[in-house]
Amino acid sequence: MAVIFPRWTNYVPHALTLGAVGALAAVTFAVWYWFSPWYTDVGYSPVQPIAFSHWRHAGDLGIDCRYCHNTVEISAYAAVPPAQTCMSCHERILPESPLLAPLRAAYKADDAIPWKRVHMLPDYAFFDHSVHVAAAVGCVSCHGRLDQMSVVRQENPLSMSWCLDCHRNPAPNLRPRAEVTNMAWSASNAGYNPEADPGRARPVAPPEHCSGCHR
Repeated sequence: MAVIFPRWTNYVPHALTLGAVGALAAVTFAVWYWFSPWYTDVGYSPVQPIAFSHWRHAGDLGIDCRYCHNTVEISAYAAVPPAQTCMSCHERILPESPLLAPLRAAYKADDAIPWKRVHMLPDYAFFDHSVHVAAAVGCVSCHGRLDQMSVVRQENPLSMSWCLDCHRNPAPNLRPRAEVTNMAWSASNAGYNPEADPGRARPVAPPEHCSGCHR
């Protein structure tokens, strides 16, 4: 009986199977990595209307985060400072700087500075800054070393799995309340034990169920 197909065609089904498995693995990896917040969100750093340096203000000058973000202890949102807050210093410091022309214009017109948000959560996720500050979770745990950033960037993915990792084991991110805005403070260096802190009225028990963040 004559041979219709050459011998090498016997390996075609095996090659197709291996190729399909490899393609599926490649697609799975691509979605897992390139569609994840670690790739799409971390490093996000929009151009702002004013070249504000957190390194200069929070790092070099040591201005407390709460001077500008003054609702962070009492509200779900950390307020963005109005032009009046900035001008409380800049009426006397660099009052003629061309870099601050948008600030002076906003202050004179009593308008808001159109800052672009860097850290954003979806509308279906509830987050309360005041609860985390009251539990003494340091600003640096979510925002990174802002005191070393001339241009603010997103340091962490702020994804559900990333948040749940902290909720399941919050101790590494807890500190004395007096150190909440201290970017350089480290629990490992200070030997801090939240359970032995007399300043804590009750233990921290963050929710792990869906309704804790999705309301």
